[in-house]
Amino acid sequence: MKKIIAAISLVLAVMTFTGCNSAAKNWGGKMTIDLPAGEKLVMCDWDESDGLWYLTRPMHPDEKAESYTFQKDTTWGVLEGTITINEKE
Repeated sequence: MKKIIAAISLVLAVMTFTGCNSAAKNWGGKMTIDLPAGEKLVMCDWDESDGLWYLTRPMHPDEKAESYTFQKDTTWGVLEGTITINEKE
């Protein structure tokens, strides 16, 4: 029982110290990013240090705000993460 508690504590500590980006990417989980009003998502990508970069541009007057969901799909279906990026008009 002590080993299970130690393992859970270790996972929680790693997630805490590496931040939400790394936790969502490497350990599974969910993360939400709310873009500033009037910004349109163009693309996003992870860098080597597990930081999430996302490119935005000003929203055109005829465009509506959208939400994007990026999911990590693994072979065995474990440690899959989800990142949702929300735009606002």
